[in-house]
Amino acid sequence: MGLKSKILEIPFVKNWKRSREKKKFKGSELYWDERYKLGDNSGTGSYDHLAEHKADIINDFVAKNNIKTVMEFGCGDGNQLTIAKYPQYIGLDVSPTAVKLCYNRFSSDKTKSFYVYNTMAFVDNNRLFHADLTMSLDVLYHLVEREIFENYLLHLFAAADKYVIIYASDYNQAEEPVHQHENRRSFTDFVSKNIKGWKLKELIKNKYPVKDSGPIGSLSDFYIYEKA
Repeated sequence: MGLKSKILEIPFVKNWKRSREKKKFKGSELYWDERYKLGDNSGTGSYDHLAEHKADIINDFVAKNNIKTVMEFGCGDGNQLTIAKYPQYIGLDVSPTAVKLCYNRFSSDKTKSFYVYNTMAFVDNNRLFHADLTMSLDVLYHLVEREIFENYLLHLFAAADKYVIIYASDYNQAEEPVHQHENRRSFTDFVSKNIKGWKLKELIKNKYPVKDSGPIGSLSDFYIYEKA
């Protein structure tokens, strides 16, 4: 651990950083739009070896299960999508800036569509938005507001015709996070209690778990649900 990391772990510094970020934090949706406006990206999970690991798992699943349509709730800046192999794709994101980035990046690709997604203003009773497979990749722990977190999960499963893939951590954190744009919850508990007609088909552990050394790791694993 470097000197900067050690300093950030000192209790006083840790509490000061948490307090400063809390004052600046305006909600998960505004946080991400402002982040993209400032030229930042979707984070380490959408780049390099972590992105390649996700692509290996999902591309293989799409091919083996004859998936024709994929919908992602939280497409971000589209970097993960550059190494994806999906016949048809719909990307949704809470950030208009991210949607514009994706539109510009894939403007010549007619197999891909992008829409702005408002978690609190999304009612699709006629299922105009649906796909064989819906996905949530490194999104859930960024939904710090419980109502947004729960609505998001309901929308994610309601739009799926066959499968749902969630790439996230699955535990209730013991203390308030240092980063105000993160709040880790057990989503499997919510799914089992509130979303009927689905079963957990497979759990795939991360190839790069968080460690003290080596490549940047992730706390997320793959949870693959199948319609019962």
